[in-house]
Amino acid sequence: MSTATMTTTPAGRLRSLARAELTLLGRSKGVLFTALFVPLVLPLSASVSVDEKALKGTGLSVGVVILTGAVGFSLLFAVYGALVSVYAARREELVLKRLRTGELRDGEILIGAALPSVAIGLVQCVVLAVACSVALDAGAPGAPPYAVLGVLLGFPLCVALAAITTVFSRSVESAQVASMPMLLVSMFGSGTFVPLEVMPDKLASVCELLPLTGPLTLVRGGWSGDLTAHDALGAVATSVAWIIVAVFAVRRWFRWEPRR
Repeated sequence: MSTATMTTTPAGRLRSLARAELTLLGRSKGVLFTALFVPLVLPLSASVSVDEKALKGTGLSVGVVILTGAVGFSLLFAVYGALVSVYAARREELVLKRLRTGELRDGEILIGAALPSVAIGLVQCVVLAVACSVALDAGAPGAPPYAVLGVLLGFPLCVALAAITTVFSRSVESAQVASMPMLLVSMFGSGTFVPLEVMPDKLASVCELLPLTGPLTLVRGGWSGDLTAHDALGAVATSVAWIIVAVFAVRRWFRWEPRR
């Protein structure tokens, strides 16, 4: 099979687009710094705010809480935050418009552009999980499938949310501002800084419905081993529901061209 033929397959098109996007990402120093280093630094600041006494009776340790927060930071900054800037920049540069005139389908364009950020986020999740397990005595996961499932659900959710966030912006700069509500709500309400187990019951019930709460609940419960099948099913259902809603919103309202 010739090279020309191979690049016309969906896998070949995604590979070519991901390679080009990785090159562009390497030239964007600000986005690259945020994606690579912020998720590595924030868990250190979060560790200072964790009160070990407050965790008594929850079945959680400081290591598990920080590990969950580290995964959350990777999803939020390496994937969601980075892709908001990427999608907005490619739209304003008319890259997305030009790509749509070729063989690439709409979904392939968005997925191909997201692959480098997802790869960075995945590597970070693995590195931070190992580091927290060793340095903070988080130990091995009690229910590994739950933890893995939480991470795998988090990636498509953050990609879809990043794409829909750009709808509310007219430039790369305003896209970064538009991403702040999701970042702040997820950091303080989805269990990134404070686990839901130590929140008041009414507040925790509301926070359970936030987009990133489901994936982080699976990661935290998968590591502690205390997550029941009922709670795991609820976290999966919430995550899948958000993914479906976000994908529908992207298909309906995502803008491929700048607003003039």
